[in-house]
Amino acid sequence: MRLDLFLKLTRLCPRRSVAQQLCDAGIVFINGRPAKSSHAVKPADEIVIRRREHEITVRVLSVPAVRNIPRREASSLIEVISERELEQDI
Repeated sequence: MRLDLFLKLTRLCPRRSVAQQLCDAGIVFINGRPAKSSHAVKPADEIVIRRREHEITVRVLSVPAVRNIPRREASSLIEVISERELEQDI
């Protein structure tokens, strides 16, 4: 499954277009490397999303075979490893 679709399914991004923009901006990393939106996501991959003041790291537990899943099942696809606030330079 493509990274942008996976981010949308897991509710880490509200829309696929937002996920694509984040990938194009170099804000999304898979296993420590910047990732394109077309990158294939596999179980055990580690995804890091860095936004202005927030960073979240998740581990992929499973990749669904379908494009639409119920909201309550979305959280079972990932494990949140860490969430932290980034310091802002004044």
